[in-house]
Amino acid sequence: MTTAVTGTGVGPLLRGWRERRRLSQLELALRADSSARHISFVETGRSRPSEEMVLRLAEHLEVPVRERNALLLAAGYAPRYTETSLDDPSLDTLRAGIRQLLDGYDPYPALVVDGTYTVVAANRGIMALLDGLPGHLLRPPLNAMRITLHPEGLAPRIRNLREWRGHLLAQMERQIALARSQPLRRLYEEVAAYPLPERAGAGPDDREDREDPHPYPYFALPLRIEHDGHVLSFVSSISTFNTPMDVTVAELAIETLLPADPATVKYLRSF
Repeated sequence: MTTAVTGTGVGPLLRGWRERRRLSQLELALRADSSARHISFVETGRSRPSEEMVLRLAEHLEVPVRERNALLLAAGYAPRYTETSLDDPSLDTLRAGIRQLLDGYDPYPALVVDGTYTVVAANRGIMALLDGLPGHLLRPPLNAMRITLHPEGLAPRIRNLREWRGHLLAQMERQIALARSQPLRRLYEEVAAYPLPERAGAGPDDREDREDPHPYPYFALPLRIEHDGHVLSFVSSISTFNTPMDVTVAELAIETLLPADPATVKYLRSF
């Protein structure tokens, strides 16, 4: 996944990020210990910001690490953040830590995805949920969004598909708004166009419209999914690395599925 740097210079790019964050020049200046006049000069190209200023503004604008490199290049500086392959020996400790975390979470499902939802690691709990899916969806590289929303994937098994699909698409929309990622936009357009499985239609007899015979007071929107004749309920938690200094690491997300009711806990512990 690459970011194209346009010839418009760093000023318009910074202005775009400031407008995304809905900040005035004065608000950004106060946060970055600068002046509204200087911010204006930078955005219009009348003043070339120092490398330190570019990074300081990017920090206060919460610009993703990949895009910070793009800002530096547009300003005439070398990229600051490396992009290391996840297979590189320098990330051995990271990979080992992720593996330990995922294995320790078993039997509950957990996985790690990159910035375009490609699955880079998963535990036995996740693989159990994928039992029976067609081979073309399970061929590497696996993509979590495709597997979940494809009509031949997990979608027919999800009891509250309309709600969960809406949640996932809204999540992707927020990410696209925050990061100019064309691969992510293409993925969004692909999965948003998937037809809903027939069993997730709007008829009164649909599974997702039936009243739950054992209602449970969920504290967050659950993923309610069938597995081997049982309905399991999970809530999702997503974690990222704090202050990453590498593009690859910055775009990793660890998603854990927490059992949302006692029946799900009991079932998973019986594996």
